[in-house]
Amino acid sequence: MAPAEHDALAVREQLFHQRVRECIICALLFASLYILCHFIITHFKKHADFAAVHDDEDAAVDRIALGLCTFTLAVALGAVLLLPFSIISNEVLLSFPHNYYIQWLNGSLVHGLWNLIFLFSNLSLVFLMPFAYFFTESEGFAGSKKGIMARVYETTVVLLLLTLLVLGMVWVASAMVSGDAASRQSLYDLWEYYLPYLYSCISLFGVLLLLLCTPFGLSTMFAVTGKLLVKPRLLEDLDEQLSCTRLEEAAVSRRICAGKASCWLNLNVELLREQLFAIRSKRRKLELRHRASPWQRNLGYPLAMLGLLALTGISVLIVCFHVLELLLDDAAMPRGIQDAPLGQVSFSIFGSFGAALQVVLIFYLMVSSVVGFYSSPLFTRLLPERQDTPLTKIIGNCVCLLVLSSALPVFSRTLGITRFDLLGDFGRFNWLGNFYIVFLYNMGFAGLTTLCLVKRVSWAVQAELLRALGLHKLPVTRSWPLCKPC
Repeated sequence: MAPAEHDALAVREQLFHQRVRECIICALLFASLYILCHFIITHFKKHADFAAVHDDEDAAVDRIALGLCTFTLAVALGAVLLLPFSIISNEVLLSFPHNYYIQWLNGSLVHGLWNLIFLFSNLSLVFLMPFAYFFTESEGFAGSKKGIMARVYETTVVLLLLTLLVLGMVWVASAMVSGDAASRQSLYDLWEYYLPYLYSCISLFGVLLLLLCTPFGLSTMFAVTGKLLVKPRLLEDLDEQLSCTRLEEAAVSRRICAGKASCWLNLNVELLREQLFAIRSKRRKLELRHRASPWQRNLGYPLAMLGLLALTGISVLIVCFHVLELLLDDAAMPRGIQDAPLGQVSFSIFGSFGAALQVVLIFYLMVSSVVGFYSSPLFTRLLPERQDTPLTKIIGNCVCLLVLSSALPVFSRTLGITRFDLLGDFGRFNWLGNFYIVFLYNMGFAGLTTLCLVKRVSWAVQAELLRALGLHKLPVTRSWPLCKPC
């Protein structure tokens, strides 16, 4: 064999082994996410009893839909980890450029992960989740033989009709927006134009949803953290709350005993028992908080509040600085690239510390957006409950979380939280190149976050001062109208 042929064969062999290694790493990462999401969904899913023989079909449908929901939630979690993994990989390659044990971490692997997340996000949003919903609601066509295949046929027909309807709407919308005669006639270009355009619209909807939920979630995080942690005695009197809860529990217990002993009292014993269980659960939580150490009570709560305030303030300052960059430099606009130059330059001016801060801010904004999403009045009903969430509700939660998480890389890059450019098809969205949309989006986020934070903090400080001074126990005066009612 000639030396040239031997070198070409060695290169092909190296590329083959690199491709196999990337496939194994992607499969291991996705399998880990899938197992974790399976435990999360089974923790919230309502238990269904399929003991009867004729319920085997419903049990199979339930398992199939559960697997599709787990796949979608794993993709959503992968979309959340996509940008932090890329930033950390770049810093690791910068710190250890010639290390033998991290040669598997390269730009090809990161670019492949971005493409896989984009592909699976499209697949889950357009096909898998609608199929799971229609599959759980289907019963087969009238007059057909009952069974799994009858449900599959009905679901396939309904999904096909829905796909034609959505593609028709996308075709009309794209023709109205572009105004080009060729765009009205090129309906055959489905994969290269219409599916990316549809996902661009979904991504725009997700980014707008993040714009509304994240500022509200940033302000709500203070209240959520205050409920989870033990406040200092200056701000919260646990002894008084615990004594009141115990007296209330004793009163409800006496009413239950009186209702059982006497036939003259018309009491709803079941309702009283539910109240008793709720009061006992509240008392146990108060007792656990009452047994907290002084360090946890006097140091944990202030540090957590200062940390949340610092992260929120840094996020707003970064967005304000990015607004100035947008006015002065065109390079601040979000853009997409097809190659990932990892290990060449840091994406933060502060080096590894700035990259770590970017990762923390990305996770913080994602958690805040989820908190704001489930705290908003429109989506409160979607909040899952432990062992009491039906399958259709789980499907809705998976869709909403996937929309939020798949828009997180675009959201972070648009606000200037990170300088890592969007890889693959994430940078092909049409609206990313519009200066006015990006500028108004940054201004809207900074304004809404500041408004929600000032409003929440001012109300919280006022309530804590009233509680600390004991003024919250005073009776509330009510001003009655001077005129007599008609």
